[in-house]
Amino acid sequence: MSTSSLKIGIILGSSRPGRVSPQVGAWLKGVADQRGDAAYEIVDIADFHLPFFGDPSGEQQVAAWAAKLSSLDGFVFITAEYNHSITGVLKNALDLARKEWYNKAAGIVSYGSSGGTRAAEHLRGILGELQVADVRTQPAFNLFTDFENYTVFKPSELHIPHVNDMLNQVISWSTALKSVRD
Repeated sequence: MSTSSLKIGIILGSSRPGRVSPQVGAWLKGVADQRGDAAYEIVDIADFHLPFFGDPSGEQQVAAWAAKLSSLDGFVFITAEYNHSITGVLKNALDLARKEWYNKAAGIVSYGSSGGTRAAEHLRGILGELQVADVRTQPAFNLFTDFENYTVFKPSELHIPHVNDMLNQVISWSTALKSVRD
């Protein structure tokens, strides 16, 4: 199976004003696009205006979210760490879909004062319940060393091989799991 037909969504897991996830996502997409092994796209949770889980007033937004997820073969989650976990917006977005996540692969890119590693570990447990195969390699960016004034993303070139390792794993698993869904 050719990997060129794979569609990988880079999910921005924050929606707060002043967030840095769009910077991290754009940088990651730039690295990914140089590979030529899949179609990568930014999927910004903020664009979907998702209601809280259980709120019936947002059916159209939830349907649009589910359709977007269904169109993708795999994911890379960009997650900040809040209170040793993922953002509430990301948790809500994960909960608002079910079967659209099943049998797909995901990489996790985290950031925070400790590199966001606790958020990534929490996200792994949630993804397991949603039948998403998360890959081992996890780039983690530190607010003190990879950001200028905690707000401008300036990663070291040393992260690029690590990001490519993660993407290799996402592509491999997404290819394998696509055959499960077909």
